[in-house]
Amino acid sequence: MDSPSSSGDSLTARMIPRHSSLDSFGAMKVVQLVNLASIRVSKAELRQRVMLPKYLRLAIRDCILRKDDSSPASSSSSYLTPEVPLMVFVNPKSGGRQGPLIKERLQNLISEEQVFDLTEVKPNEFIRYGLGCLEVLAARGDECAKEIRERMRIVVAGGDGTVGWVLGCLGELNVQNRQPVPPVSIMPLGTGNDLSRSFGWGGSFPFAWKSAIKRTLYRASIAPVSRLDSWNILITMPSGEIEDPPYSLKTTQECIIDQSLEIEGELPPSRNGYEGVFYNYFSIGMDAQVAYGFHHLRNEKPNLANGPIANKIIYSGYGCSQGWFMTHCTNDPGLRGLKNIMTLHIKKLDSSEWEKVPVPKSVRAVVALNLHSYGSGRNPWGNLKQDYLEKRGFVEAQADDGLLEIFGLKQGWHASFVMVELISAKHIAQVLLFGIARIRLVRTGSIFRL
Repeated sequence: MDSPSSSGDSLTARMIPRHSSLDSFGAMKVVQLVNLASIRVSKAELRQRVMLPKYLRLAIRDCILRKDDSSPASSSSSYLTPEVPLMVFVNPKSGGRQGPLIKERLQNLISEEQVFDLTEVKPNEFIRYGLGCLEVLAARGDECAKEIRERMRIVVAGGDGTVGWVLGCLGELNVQNRQPVPPVSIMPLGTGNDLSRSFGWGGSFPFAWKSAIKRTLYRASIAPVSRLDSWNILITMPSGEIEDPPYSLKTTQECIIDQSLEIEGELPPSRNGYEGVFYNYFSIGMDAQVAYGFHHLRNEKPNLANGPIANKIIYSGYGCSQGWFMTHCTNDPGLRGLKNIMTLHIKKLDSSEWEKVPVPKSVRAVVALNLHSYGSGRNPWGNLKQDYLEKRGFVEAQADDGLLEIFGLKQGWHASFVMVELISAKHIAQVLLFGIARIRLVRTGSIFRL
């Protein structure tokens, strides 16, 4: 974390996550299923169960290519509606760069038109034109298109970032009043795969992935649907340019701050606003800095990112070099703890008022967790006993309870013990809403850095 200069150019940022509807989308969860490894599913049976009629596959493909949801396709009573129609999105950069081979296998199993390469077709394009095509045909009286639109499920082959991207786009269907929102299942090809772990899809894809793909598609067609909280986050900061903002943040003109939130100092006359959605966790401090640095390192040297194991080794090494164990903040020791550069406000489940919460001075990373899984399957919140829950005013954490678990990590050794689950993280709060009313920033030219 860069330290502010002494010339008084430290700035202020405010972040206010807002909880969205629990029904914003569905996520798949595998529970109480039979052992599918012992079940042999033929390609013909799978196709009969999930493959769309050819006229609809071609209509969807053509609409996406033309970027127009109108279709000249006509229905016929001879077409049978698949029991659980599947559409698959593949990130070719995931899975140790085996994405193209996995895409080819998927296309061979179901159909080429039902498998989309995310570098060629974006999720929002499929939603606007692909689903739009089915809705137009259904409005014309095409019963097959109508049933497929209602029964459709999505499979995402990629990491947590890819899954979050697709979920965020699907969430727009609620905004547009275009229900139902297709539930999503996961083929875990990323590094951490925490979202996949939380809903029973596993932490990694098997090495024998050719045979596993067929079973995964079958699981996606029979798994029960569970719900997952989505969280909107609004960031406002002084006007300027954010250096390489993540794709999950979009510029917004609505820089509205909750008037009941106590703000320290004067609001800058000119502000930039950014809005995004998160599903796994949102973090500030050393944890976020390491993730940000790893992301850029992987983009600059993609050959290093040749699989989950290599990624974790690089991530760990990068974390050690970024100050978790030996801080680089020698010129400003106050920055060794977040307490000196941020103030945290929360709203609890049983309260409508903002409450200021002290950040422990030893904490160097604050994490708002939405899942049980963090950092490749770890549970830093811990399995808390009932008497402790009652003492702290907490409830048992769930992915669909409308609450975030806020915890802190102190430094490398503390984080290491948390990651191996010898101890729990520093519990700060369990909240319905939280806001960060002040973060000190540093100006580098016209660019703002944390």
